[in-house]
Amino acid sequence: MDDALAFSALVLGLSGQLVQDIHARVTAAGFDDLRPAHGFAFARISFGDATTAALAEHLGVTKQAAAQLVEELVRKGYVERLPHPDDARARLLALTERGWAATRAADEAARAAVAPWRDALGGQRFGALVRDLSALAPRGPVRPSW
Repeated sequence: MDDALAFSALVLGLSGQLVQDIHARVTAAGFDDLRPAHGFAFARISFGDATTAALAEHLGVTKQAAAQLVEELVRKGYVERLPHPDDARARLLALTERGWAATRAADEAARAAVAPWRDALGGQRFGALVRDLSALAPRGPVRPSW
């Protein structure tokens, strides 16, 4: 078996399973109006100093696409726009309490989703796997695969 192809297939399969599992758990926690891509936006907004332009860069989309996503999240009550202290034309994006609750639900969902993997490998091997993957992972934002 070709290790490179096996590795690619395994990582892609695990990634897809992880996204689906986290999404299912977030939905079950009462956030059924969210899509997996929203989590990538929440990650950038929760970091602070987020504008629509910064979100667009983080997600790898146009400013117009980011503006549409922000509008959707504002309408659903997850994000609010605040005055920017240095730029009267820009607005800072912030998670509302509902946005933070969804973020906490996603964090718990991620922990629960990988718990069977930790159990299967054992804590020591799982920790080593995390370290190994950290050495390989790209630096910078994790973007959804649109």
